[in-house]
Amino acid sequence: MANGLAVAGGGRVVTPVLERLTPAALEALVAVERAGQAHPWSEAALAEALTSPAYELWGAYAPGAPAELLGHAALYRLPFEAELQAITVAPGARRRGIARCLLERLLARAAAWRSERLLLEVRASNAAALALYAAMGFREDGRRPNYYPAGAGRREAAVLMSRPL
Repeated sequence: MANGLAVAGGGRVVTPVLERLTPAALEALVAVERAGQAHPWSEAALAEALTSPAYELWGAYAPGAPAELLGHAALYRLPFEAELQAITVAPGARRRGIARCLLERLLARAAAWRSERLLLEVRASNAAALALYAAMGFREDGRRPNYYPAGAGRREAAVLMSRPL
Protein backbone atom coordinates (compact mmCIF):
# COMPACT_ATOMS: atom_id res chain seq x y z
CA MET A 1 0.00 0.00 0.00
CA ALA A 2 1.07 3.54 -0.65
CA ASN A 3 -0.40 6.75 0.65
CA GLY A 4 -2.00 9.22 -1.68
CA LEU A 5 -2.13 12.97 -1.24
CA ALA A 6 -3.60 14.68 1.79
CA VAL A 7 -6.94 16.13 0.78
CA ALA A 8 -9.48 18.23 2.64
CA GLY A 9 -13.12 17.30 2.84
CA GLY A 10 -16.02 17.96 5.16
CA GLY A 11 -13.85 20.04 7.50
CA ARG A 12 -11.29 17.29 7.99
CA VAL A 13 -8.15 16.15 6.21
CA VAL A 14 -8.25 12.69 4.67
CA THR A 15 -5.22 10.87 3.33
CA PRO A 16 -6.57 8.07 1.17
CA VAL A 17 -4.58 4.88 1.00
CA LEU A 18 -4.23 3.68 -2.60
CA GLU A 19 -4.09 -0.04 -3.18
CA ARG A 20 -4.25 -2.30 -6.20
CA LEU A 21 -7.50 -4.20 -5.93
CA THR A 22 -7.73 -7.99 -5.91
CA PRO A 23 -10.76 -10.28 -6.27
CA ALA A 24 -11.17 -10.09 -2.47
CA ALA A 25 -12.35 -6.48 -2.91
CA LEU A 26 -15.20 -7.40 -5.30
CA GLU A 27 -18.07 -6.89 -2.85
CA ALA A 28 -16.88 -3.40 -1.82
CA LEU A 29 -16.08 -2.54 -5.44
CA VAL A 30 -19.58 -3.48 -6.58
CA ALA A 31 -21.12 -1.43 -3.75
CA VAL A 32 -19.15 1.72 -4.66
CA GLU A 33 -19.87 1.25 -8.37
CA ARG A 34 -23.62 0.87 -7.79
CA ALA A 35 -23.78 3.82 -5.38
CA GLY A 36 -21.67 6.11 -7.56
CA GLN A 37 -22.79 5.42 -11.14
CA ALA A 38 -26.12 5.79 -12.90
CA HIS A 39 -24.99 3.00 -15.28
CA PRO A 40 -22.63 0.82 -13.19
CA TRP A 41 -20.43 -1.97 -14.42
CA SER A 42 -21.93 -5.37 -13.73
CA GLU A 43 -20.51 -7.56 -10.99
CA ALA A 44 -19.37 -10.02 -13.68
CA ALA A 45 -17.51 -7.30 -15.61
CA LEU A 46 -15.79 -6.07 -12.44
CA ALA A 47 -14.83 -9.63 -11.46
CA GLU A 48 -13.37 -10.20 -14.92
CA ALA A 49 -11.38 -6.94 -14.81
CA LEU A 50 -9.96 -7.86 -11.39
CA THR A 51 -8.42 -11.03 -12.83
CA SER A 52 -7.47 -9.81 -16.31
CA PRO A 53 -3.76 -9.18 -16.93
CA ALA A 54 -4.72 -6.25 -19.20
CA TYR A 55 -6.37 -4.33 -16.31
CA GLU A 56 -5.23 -2.72 -13.11
CA LEU A 57 -7.95 -1.66 -10.70
CA TRP A 58 -6.95 0.71 -7.90
CA GLY A 59 -8.92 1.55 -4.80
CA ALA A 60 -8.79 4.56 -2.50
CA TYR A 61 -9.41 3.60 1.11
CA ALA A 62 -10.14 5.69 4.16
CA PRO A 63 -7.20 5.39 6.55
CA GLY A 64 -7.66 3.38 9.71
CA ALA A 65 -9.62 0.29 10.53
CA PRO A 66 -11.87 -0.95 9.25
CA ALA A 67 -10.70 0.17 5.82
CA GLU A 68 -13.54 1.69 3.79
CA LEU A 69 -13.37 1.79 -0.02
CA LEU A 70 -14.03 5.40 -1.02
CA GLY A 71 -13.46 5.07 -4.75
CA HIS A 72 -11.82 3.09 -7.50
CA ALA A 73 -10.35 3.45 -10.96
CA ALA A 74 -9.77 0.95 -13.77
CA LEU A 75 -6.79 1.20 -16.12
CA TYR A 76 -6.63 -0.87 -19.31
CA ARG A 77 -3.38 -1.58 -21.13
CA LEU A 78 -3.34 -1.23 -24.91
CA PRO A 79 -0.34 -1.94 -27.18
CA PHE A 80 0.93 1.67 -27.23
CA GLU A 81 -1.48 3.50 -24.95
CA ALA A 82 -3.46 3.05 -21.76
CA GLU A 83 -7.12 3.83 -21.21
CA LEU A 84 -8.95 5.01 -18.13
CA GLN A 85 -11.96 2.70 -18.29
CA ALA A 86 -13.71 3.86 -15.12
CA ILE A 87 -13.31 6.12 -12.14
CA THR A 88 -15.94 6.22 -9.40
CA VAL A 89 -16.00 7.86 -5.99
CA ALA A 90 -18.68 6.99 -3.45
CA PRO A 91 -21.21 9.85 -3.21
CA GLY A 92 -20.38 10.58 0.45
CA ALA A 93 -16.65 10.86 -0.32
CA ARG A 94 -16.79 13.25 -3.27
CA ARG A 95 -15.13 16.67 -3.45
CA ARG A 96 -12.15 15.50 -1.35
CA GLY A 97 -9.61 14.97 -4.13
CA ILE A 98 -9.98 11.19 -4.21
CA ALA A 99 -10.52 11.02 -7.98
CA ARG A 100 -7.40 13.17 -8.45
CA CYS A 101 -5.34 10.81 -6.26
CA LEU A 102 -6.58 7.80 -8.23
CA LEU A 103 -5.90 9.50 -11.56
CA GLU A 104 -2.37 10.44 -10.48
CA ARG A 105 -1.73 6.77 -9.64
CA LEU A 106 -3.05 5.64 -13.04
CA LEU A 107 -0.89 8.20 -14.85
CA ALA A 108 2.15 6.84 -13.01
CA ARG A 109 1.21 3.23 -13.82
CA ALA A 110 0.62 4.02 -17.51
CA ALA A 111 3.99 5.79 -17.65
CA ALA A 112 5.64 2.77 -16.03
CA TRP A 113 4.14 0.64 -18.82
CA ARG A 114 5.80 3.07 -21.25
CA SER A 115 2.42 3.95 -22.73
CA GLU A 116 2.56 6.92 -25.09
CA ARG A 117 -0.62 8.51 -23.71
CA LEU A 118 -3.59 7.95 -21.45
CA LEU A 119 -6.99 7.94 -23.16
CA LEU A 120 -10.43 8.41 -21.64
CA GLU A 121 -14.00 9.22 -22.52
CA VAL A 122 -16.48 11.04 -20.32
CA ARG A 123 -20.10 12.15 -20.52
CA ALA A 124 -20.39 15.65 -21.94
CA SER A 125 -22.61 16.57 -18.96
CA ASN A 126 -20.03 15.53 -16.34
CA ALA A 127 -18.68 19.03 -15.62
CA ALA A 128 -16.74 17.99 -12.50
CA ALA A 129 -14.86 15.23 -14.34
CA LEU A 130 -14.19 17.45 -17.36
CA ALA A 131 -12.73 20.14 -15.08
CA LEU A 132 -10.51 17.60 -13.29
CA TYR A 133 -9.22 16.12 -16.53
CA ALA A 134 -8.48 19.55 -18.01
CA ALA A 135 -6.68 20.59 -14.81
CA MET A 136 -4.54 17.45 -15.08
CA GLY A 137 -3.45 18.16 -18.65
CA PHE A 138 -5.98 16.18 -20.68
CA ARG A 139 -7.15 17.72 -23.95
CA GLU A 140 -10.29 17.01 -25.95
CA ASP A 141 -9.62 14.88 -29.05
CA GLY A 142 -13.20 14.63 -30.30
CA ARG A 143 -16.76 13.63 -29.47
CA ARG A 144 -19.03 10.67 -30.07
CA PRO A 145 -22.53 12.10 -30.48
CA ASN A 146 -25.44 10.25 -28.86
CA TYR A 147 -23.09 7.74 -27.23
CA TYR A 148 -24.36 7.48 -23.63
CA PRO A 149 -27.95 6.86 -22.56
CA ALA A 150 -29.29 9.93 -20.75
CA GLY A 151 -32.73 8.74 -19.67
CA ALA A 152 -36.22 9.16 -21.11
CA GLY A 153 -35.02 7.92 -24.51
CA ARG A 154 -32.40 10.66 -24.77
CA ARG A 155 -28.69 10.23 -25.40
CA GLU A 156 -25.63 12.39 -24.79
CA ALA A 157 -22.19 12.77 -26.30
CA ALA A 158 -18.99 11.17 -25.08
CA VAL A 159 -16.03 13.54 -24.91
CA LEU A 160 -12.80 11.80 -25.99
CA MET A 161 -9.71 13.08 -24.19
CA SER A 162 -6.04 12.15 -23.92
CA ARG A 163 -2.83 13.20 -22.23
CA PRO A 164 0.67 12.43 -23.47
CA LEU A 165 2.84 10.58 -20.96
